[in-house]
Amino acid sequence: MENENVQSSEVSSPAVPVLPDAVKDGEVTVTGGPKGFAQQIVAGQHHFAVDEPTSVGGTGTGPTPYDLVMAGLGACTSMTLRLYADAKKIPLEGVSVRLRHGKIHAVDCASCEAKAGKIDRIEREIELHGPLTVEQRLRLMEIADRCPVHRTLTAEIEIVSRLV
Repeated sequence: MENENVQSSEVSSPAVPVLPDAVKDGEVTVTGGPKGFAQQIVAGQHHFAVDEPTSVGGTGTGPTPYDLVMAGLGACTSMTLRLYADAKKIPLEGVSVRLRHGKIHAVDCASCEAKAGKIDRIEREIELHGPLTVEQRLRLMEIADRCPVHRTLTAEIEIVSRLV
């Protein structure tokens, strides 16, 4: 029969997600299946999985969403420092960035506007490699806070969602 796959007029989703081969630069497609937390990501030509650890019901097939946020901030920090060091001819031989995300009570944050409830806290440790002066190290630490992802995470953000 020609019309065996005709669906009813009800809103439905395909049982098996169809992933695009690629998406435009600057776009990311996230597709989840009918069960569990595992997600398939397409970012440009890159395909990878995101999941939750087995301790919270995931299958551990990929990093968590917060792992990706931390990775984005760490990568952007390192890239920004590389760009600046190269432009200023600073002998930066490498950068290591270690990040941790957690929640803290707002009253424990002296520099935060909020004083009630919990807030997100990101701890970022930056290790600069190379024969750098104290002044160069201090300047690079200032520049780290200027990376675009850092600015995005500390700015007011508008997220517009629509059903398609």
